[in-house]
Amino acid sequence: MSKEKESCKKNCDCKEKEVQKEESNDKSTKELENVKSELSKTKEMFLRTAAEYDNFRKRSEKEKESIYSDALCFTIMNILPLADSIDAAVKSAKNFGEEYKKGIELLKEQLNKSFENLNVESFGNIGEDFDPNIHNAISHKENDGEKQNFISEVFQKGYKINQKVIRHAMVEVTN
Repeated sequence: MSKEKESCKKNCDCKEKEVQKEESNDKSTKELENVKSELSKTKEMFLRTAAEYDNFRKRSEKEKESIYSDALCFTIMNILPLADSIDAAVKSAKNFGEEYKKGIELLKEQLNKSFENLNVESFGNIGEDFDPNIHNAISHKENDGEKQNFISEVFQKGYKINQKVIRHAMVEVTN
C-alpha cells in the first residue's frame, strides 16, 4: 500500500506541477500580450508624435514665408507714394533744366531696379485690357472703335509681387 500511496502521491505531484506550469505559461502569455500591447501603443504614440512634429515644421515654414511676404508687401505699400511722386516729378521735369530732369530720371531708374530685385511689377498702362481683378475703374469713356474694355488713362499705377496685388491700378476704361 505504501507503494501505491507513493505512486499516487507522485502522480498528484506531477499533475500539480503540470497545472502550475500551465498557469505559469498562461501568466507568461498574458504578460507577453500586455508587453506587445504596450509596445504597440508606444509605437503608435511615437508615429503620431513624429507626424505632429512634421506638420508643425511645415506649418512653421509656411508661417515664416507668409510673415516675410506680408512684411515685404507692407514695406512696398509704404514706398509706393514715393514712386508716385517720382513719376509725377518725371512728368513735370519738362519745364526744368536738363540736369534736374536727368537726376529725377536716375531716381526713377534706381527705384525701378529695386522693385525689380524684389519682384515688384507695375501694371495698368494705357492700352492694356481692363481686368477688374487688378484694375479699379474710376471713370468710363464711350468709344465707337473696334477695341473695347481697354485702359485709356492711368490715374495711379498698380503694383503686385509674384501675382499678389499690392495696390490696384486706378484707371479710366473705354467701352
